Amino acid sequence: MARKYFGTDGIRGRANGVITPDLALRVGMAAGMVFQRGEHRHRVVIGKDTRLSGYMIENALVAGFTSVGMDVLLLGPMPTPAVAMLTHSMRADIGVMISASHNPFDDNGIKLFGPDGYKLSDAIEHEIEELMDADLSSRLAKPADIGRAKRIESVHARYIEFAKRTLPRNQSFDGIRVVVDCANGAAYRVAPETLWELGCDVVTIGADPDGFNINREVGSTAPEALAAKVREVRADIGIALDGDADRVLIVDEKGHLVDGDQLMAVVAESFKHDGRLARDGVVATVMSNLGLERHFQSLGLSLERTPVGDRYVLEHMRAHGFNVGGEQSGHIILSDYSTTGDGLVAALQVLAVVQRLGRPVSEVCHRFDPLPQILKNVRYKTGRPLESEIVIKAIAAAEEKLNSHGRLLIRPSGTEPVIRVMGEGDDRALVERVVDDVVEAVGLAAA
Repeated sequence: MARKYFGTDGIRGRANGVITPDLALRVGMAAGMVFQRGEHRHRVVIGKDTRLSGYMIENALVAGFTSVGMDVLLLGPMPTPAVAMLTHSMRADIGVMISASHNPFDDNGIKLFGPDGYKLSDAIEHEIEELMDADLSSRLAKPADIGRAKRIESVHARYIEFAKRTLPRNQSFDGIRVVVDCANGAAYRVAPETLWELGCDVVTIGADPDGFNINREVGSTAPEALAAKVREVRADIGIALDGDADRVLIVDEKGHLVDGDQLMAVVAESFKHDGRLARDGVVATVMSNLGLERHFQSLGLSLERTPVGDRYVLEHMRAHGFNVGGEQSGHIILSDYSTTGDGLVAALQVLAVVQRLGRPVSEVCHRFDPLPQILKNVRYKTGRPLESEIVIKAIAAAEEKLNSHGRLLIRPSGTEPVIRVMGEGDDRALVERVVDDVVEAVGLAAA
């Protein structure tokens, strides 16, 4: 089913380019109509990150929702997982997060959550899209039924308490020096406060948003500043969130980056140790390192793979009863606590393991040696390069060369005209050769 507005994670694009006030108005009207079910007074919660365009989009959404009779509760800057949690906690009919996640400030987006706090299904997104393009003037609320809007001031404290409750009641991180990088984004208040309340000695960077600097040389997509600060202040650990705080990466005490694969291993092994792992396995995407898969196999655990995108990971988790999943990029989904990736909650689980084991982060968060992994992108203008005979033959030859000593993944990007070629295996030189062979074939087919 082709979709006009929604991508794999809501609607996203350039502010005042793709994401305009008119679009936001129509999203509010259409989503408000879809989620008006029953005779009760309907309500929507709206959160946002720190982008300048958030004010514009927020006001347009308010106009849309109130025009169809929904009351609006404005949360202000809050992490995406907080919006998902509060949607369910506050018995809202729908939740909205205004964010473009790890993108630069001039992009923005609209993510929608159902009353259960989960992202919407493809079918509901399609229903909203159809209404967005329809004439809705005859379905607007009567003057006496127009919705009200108000700001809620207590939500930061509610989310902080929620995050702390994911740990044992007596958990304390006294004596642990933490540098937290909030990416000048949605968690700039709640993340440092949560860590401080748990006893950490907190050093903060990326917590001075000005509307323009979200994700700019800070956050999980630019961890160099965090690594430098960890070394400078001799911290025990660094925590890097992204713009809407649904993903996290860790920096160890030496300033070395720890990716989502290692974090999934840390959490999964901890859950297994405590008898909290719902299934003997973890859900990750096709991008997770083969070393992680082999590591889990050595522990008697499986690694179930999905297409790239945290929504696909979560769908598989829900369908098959897993409670730990995520992506190499740092989306860690712990479904016992959250209905989406939650960078802060995942970081707290890692800190709890560090505290319990009493060992440096460089040891605690190194669970396996990743295999050499090489990713190259090939841009094309038109056509379907992957259907070319020369590409099909090159892929078959590459897979034969790797045999059982590695794997090859070729996929088109979901957001741009690019073919991504990824290979990994025990022999780095061999992986480089097979990736280059496929890249060359795709380039010829795309010429």
